[in-house]
Amino acid sequence: MSSPELRRAPHAALRRLELTVVRRLDGLLQGGHQGLLPGPGSELGDTRVYVPGEDDVRRMDWAVTARTTIPHVRDLIADRELETWALADMSASMDFGTADTDKRSLVIAALSAIGFLASRVGDRFGAYVMHGEELHRYPARPGRPALFGLLASLTDAPRATGSTELGGAIELMAAAHRRRGMRVVVSDFLDDPATWERPMRRLSARQQVLAVEVIDPRELELPDVGSVTLLDPETGHSRDIHLSRRLRERYAEAAAAQREANRVALRRSGAAHLVLRTDRDWVFDIAQFVLQQRRTAHLLARRARA
Repeated sequence: MSSPELRRAPHAALRRLELTVVRRLDGLLQGGHQGLLPGPGSELGDTRVYVPGEDDVRRMDWAVTARTTIPHVRDLIADRELETWALADMSASMDFGTADTDKRSLVIAALSAIGFLASRVGDRFGAYVMHGEELHRYPARPGRPALFGLLASLTDAPRATGSTELGGAIELMAAAHRRRGMRVVVSDFLDDPATWERPMRRLSARQQVLAVEVIDPRELELPDVGSVTLLDPETGHSRDIHLSRRLRERYAEAAAAQREANRVALRRSGAAHLVLRTDRDWVFDIAQFVLQQRRTAHLLARRARA
């Protein structure tokens, strides 16, 4: 999905995007839900007083019953009640791309993949969108129409100016939604990790968190093209620079160090880390990531049983 295609015919592009996600990714997340109805495999919820004749005695919470001397049962949270919330970075730095697409389109693609897969298993999907200096909230709703509305809004949004602090946006999303579910943060993570690592760590302590890092190859290394004018899309500042060999080497080293700092910070925070690049097949990268996560979980489960 390219940026020009999204601008020319956004609705047709989104439908093709859905077909791509469903055909190539559907089935990878099967098993992530234990059931659509409450049952032995559903997650435990709040404790309440036992109602004779209505409650299943197999749900009896004996610890609370012993403490209060009053029979209590623990409710079960049906997986259909889960919510997926995404934080999408649509700041000015995302309107950049030198390969097959730009970072902005890749953010929309990542949200679509997660949203389509979540909607197919009954989850509600909502989003916070960092657009310039504003943070927009889209309520969590089930089904394709709501998701298409969200993606269409992102596609039609004008180019942003300015930026919103990533750490503050993560804290706001974490404080507003404590209910069980997945939390997804899609950004280029160009902010200093010290500004967002602590909020990400607090978010991961309560929720399953996926961090999607969006990268363009020109952010990792500069071409040998002589003198260029560089423009900061968020501040509007420009500077003329001669791309000497030494400068390009120093830039590549600094870019690698910054990405490594992001990787370490995300690992310390407990978030899963997926990297998507504008010069790669993003569907293939998502599929590989999901399969790798499953293999890791399977190996950990085997070691725990050993």
